[in-house]
Amino acid sequence: MAIRLNVIGIVVTNMGASLEFYRRLGVEFADGSEQQPHVDAHLGGGIKLMLDTEETVRSFHPDWKAVPGPGRIGLACDCGSPSGVDQKFEELVDAGYRAELKPFDAFWGQRYATVLDPDGNSVDLYAALT
Repeated sequence: MAIRLNVIGIVVTNMGASLEFYRRLGVEFADGSEQQPHVDAHLGGGIKLMLDTEETVRSFHPDWKAVPGPGRIGLACDCGSPSGVDQKFEELVDAGYRAELKPFDAFWGQRYATVLDPDGNSVDLYAALT
C-alpha cells in the first residue's frame, strides 16, 4: 500500500484570525469559513491545508491540550523573487503579525524571512537570490 502525505492540519485558537493570515499568503478559503469549526483549502498538487478549532479537536479527543508557546509546525511560501519576500514580510508585519526573522540573504542562496501566524507557527518566506 502506497501512502502519500497530502494534508497539512493546523489546530487554531481563533478561526477568523487564522483565515485572515493565511488568506494574506494567497490561500483561498470559502466565503463564510470564519463561522466554521473546520475548513480546508486546496493548495495544488493534491495537497490540502486544513484548519480546525481547538474545540473541534476536543470534540473527538477530549484530553487534547494545546502546547504552550510557539507552534511546532513550520510552513514555507515561495514568494517568487527577493523583493517579493520583502514585500510580503512588510505587509504581514504592518498588519500586526509577529516577525521572527527579518528578511536576509541566506548563505544557501535564498532571500529568507520568518513571520508567525496567530498561533505562533512559523511561516518562512523565501525566494532564490538569482
